[in-house]
Amino acid sequence: MNLFNSRKVWAALALGLLLSVGSMTPATAQQATQADEAALLQQLKGAPVAGRVSIPDAKSGVLIQPQGREWRQTLEGPVKSVGGWLLVLTVVALAAFLAIRGRIKVEHGMSGRTIERFKGTERFAHWLTAICFIILGISGLNISFGKTLLLPLIGPEAFTAFSAFGKLSHNFLSFPFVLGVFLMAVLWIAHNIPNAVDMEWLRQGGGIMKKGAHPPAGKFNAGQKLLFWLVVLGSLALAISGYILMFPFYVTDIAGMQLAQLVHAIAGILMVAVILGHIYIGTIGMEGAFDAMGSGQVDTNWAKEHHSLWARDATTRGAGDD
Repeated sequence: MNLFNSRKVWAALALGLLLSVGSMTPATAQQATQADEAALLQQLKGAPVAGRVSIPDAKSGVLIQPQGREWRQTLEGPVKSVGGWLLVLTVVALAAFLAIRGRIKVEHGMSGRTIERFKGTERFAHWLTAICFIILGISGLNISFGKTLLLPLIGPEAFTAFSAFGKLSHNFLSFPFVLGVFLMAVLWIAHNIPNAVDMEWLRQGGGIMKKGAHPPAGKFNAGQKLLFWLVVLGSLALAISGYILMFPFYVTDIAGMQLAQLVHAIAGILMVAVILGHIYIGTIGMEGAFDAMGSGQVDTNWAKEHHSLWARDATTRGAGDD
């Protein structure tokens, strides 16, 4: 009799336990899980949770790495949102500048006479870098914004194929891109050392804000010199961080990999914003500018207005080398 009663008691307790668990709402259960997880991370104080593994790769024993949560939140939060708005505002600013200032025309019109602005080797280095950067930029932006912007437009199958191709092109085209930047650095570094003429160019705003203003400039003006150093240093940051990611754990640990990812993302977005301005000036923003890298020949009136010191020396020698 006592055994029977004890069985009934245990059955009642078990039923009560099941009912209490079943009465928990999904939200309550989720809150409890999050609370437990938060308490665990608080106890860890940033230390990873790791076990022991029998394979040579000891990193596979790490089960929880709290720093990874902070890295992901930073990458998906401030970096993505601020970077996205930076690109949007860059495009809006360029469109507004074109609407207000208009295209920068050659004040005295084209003369019909040309001088050589860039040799074939210089144009090769420029276009090698430019073409590679465009593909690298598109494939890189797809990693950050593709799921949000592109996936809903083209669907999962096309997006998967595009992303797979983008990943391969991003990896392989990094090598000719670095080669192109290196060639440009070797060819142009002597022309991109700042000097006193650049201060006057900056004081006059490069002559682009006010019509009729043409501050003196050598082969490269102060704005182009700034662009040169931004490209060289930005490409260096992209190359170092990119190759760390491409060949993981050869030179750093997981913390170094996370830092490399942040550096690569931030440098990439900044470079895209800078190059958007460069593309604008070199195409629709300034009359005759594209010819410099298109055919290598520029109109003499264009040269005198935008690079008067270089045009004077080039005309004197009868060539447009230096």
